[in-house]
Amino acid sequence: MPSPLAALSPLDGRYAKSVDALRGYFSEQALIRYRVRIELEWLQALAAERAIRELKPFSAKTTKNFGSLLGAFGDPDADQIKKIESQTNHDVKAIEYWLKSKLKANAEASRALEFIHFACTSEDINNLSYALMVAEAREKVMLPKLDEIVAALKKLATKHAALPMLSRTHGQAASPTTVGKEMANFAHRLERARGRIAAVPVLGKINGAVGNYNAHVMAYPDFDWEPFCRRFVERLGLEFNPYTTQIEPHDWLAELLDAYARANSILLDLDRDLWGYISLGYFRQKTKSGEVGSSTMPHKVNPIDFENSEGNIGIANAILRHLAEKLPVSRWQRDLSDSTAQRNVGAALGHTFLAYASCLRGLGKLEADPARLEADLEANWEVLTEAVQQVMRRHGVPDAYDKLKAMSRGKRLERRALAEFVKALPIPAQAKKRLLSLTPAKYTGLAAVLAKRV
Repeated sequence: MPSPLAALSPLDGRYAKSVDALRGYFSEQALIRYRVRIELEWLQALAAERAIRELKPFSAKTTKNFGSLLGAFGDPDADQIKKIESQTNHDVKAIEYWLKSKLKANAEASRALEFIHFACTSEDINNLSYALMVAEAREKVMLPKLDEIVAALKKLATKHAALPMLSRTHGQAASPTTVGKEMANFAHRLERARGRIAAVPVLGKINGAVGNYNAHVMAYPDFDWEPFCRRFVERLGLEFNPYTTQIEPHDWLAELLDAYARANSILLDLDRDLWGYISLGYFRQKTKSGEVGSSTMPHKVNPIDFENSEGNIGIANAILRHLAEKLPVSRWQRDLSDSTAQRNVGAALGHTFLAYASCLRGLGKLEADPARLEADLEANWEVLTEAVQQVMRRHGVPDAYDKLKAMSRGKRLERRALAEFVKALPIPAQAKKRLLSLTPAKYTGLAAVLAKRV
């Protein structure tokens, strides 16, 4: 096997270890194994139906042998199937031939060899294989990693719920917030996005060459095929799609990939915001002995994790959105363009997983700098003009906005100048006292409450 240094894709080279968790779902070997699983499940389901007179239910021993065949499936088996494929030039047919060669030694199974792949088109096997791959990877790998990011953000939100921070709207100083509230915003957004990913139902079909059970009915005209096939798909944990052509139309998959892309866009927003906060000095990054930040500037600690996450999101979303647009479109009862495109689902989720992991690593390095946050707030007293204006409006002072605009727009406002302005206002003494005691660090509204509640 070529060295990872010779890999064409960074997912199988530089980042191979980082995406190992997905290899059992989206590698070529994984796809072959899932196809074997579906073929065996279908054979056993047919045998269990008394209406299929030529088949009898398999014994517990043979059923166990089927399970062992699948459980022990590894590199040598996949290699054998690929060798058969080199002759057939057909990947699913190669699996049928391989299974027949493996099962013929079992006397009971050997009598059922012609029912392997019975009435199936390749897409009956493929769509169910991909459905299980995508569904199981979602539950066991992708969502748990996304949950880790949400948990890390909630931890930061709680820890820094009351730590005041200058906001920036349009890049300019704005009404203060807290570090925790900004983390809570992203935790909430990603949690909703996670729900959208989890909620997409995964569909499957097993209805023959053009979706009409043509071969099924010809072979066994008295058997009620559609309910049987529905039960088979649902036993796999999938939702049955009763209306298809040769292919399951991939609408559910497009919805799911789009949901991943939407979550990635939120993560991209987080990556860029945290990059900016690090640049401003609001966060320091924990250092690690032996690491360097620049080949020539020894002082640097770069926000490389968030940059890596951002870069991988770009690659992931380009593939995710292409697949979401391409896969539901197929000429007439099918063309093959979906087949080669669908093989890139693993690449799209691989880059997504890398983005998750990089962001999570970056979150673990963050240390807030209260002194830097305070200094920025103290340098921007003009952000309190909003507060002063609203109190003036409440007490009927005319032209409140324009008066404050004249003294503050485009200018730095000193604390003393603002205090003198407030002292001269014709407002109740209690209101004046509240304004005079206000500082930028105290002007955070319900930010702390909201941050703790996430």
